[in-house]
Amino acid sequence: MNNLQKWTSLLGRIFLSAVFIKSGIGKILDPASAQQYMASAGIPGWLLFPTIAVLLIGGLSVLVGYKARYGALLLIGFLIPSTVIFHNLFADASQEIAFMKNLGLIGGLLMIYSFGPGSISFDGKNINYD
Repeated sequence: MNNLQKWTSLLGRIFLSAVFIKSGIGKILDPASAQQYMASAGIPGWLLFPTIAVLLIGGLSVLVGYKARYGALLLIGFLIPSTVIFHNLFADASQEIAFMKNLGLIGGLLMIYSFGPGSISFDGKNINYD
């Protein structure tokens, strides 16, 4: 892996994980709104706490590259049902955009699952910052 690939892999993980970490923190800071949004789709409010855990654990795993393949799978497992449940009204342009955004996130997570987090990570076999 060349020097540029090492750093772009890290940068990609930072950008990808930011979506999930920010979402998890947002749900912690305003749990009532998150539960209300979930209830509007028929999802029980008690699922907010496992949702926050998945977002933060998966996001941090991808960010630091520790067990990143498992973190990516965890987030994919979250994204598939949440995309189908919350972003299925294609008559609403914003919902279609959110659906497509989630497909892009799944694609990025599949790349991490397939190729790993890169060498600048806890999972990297030989971390070299040169």
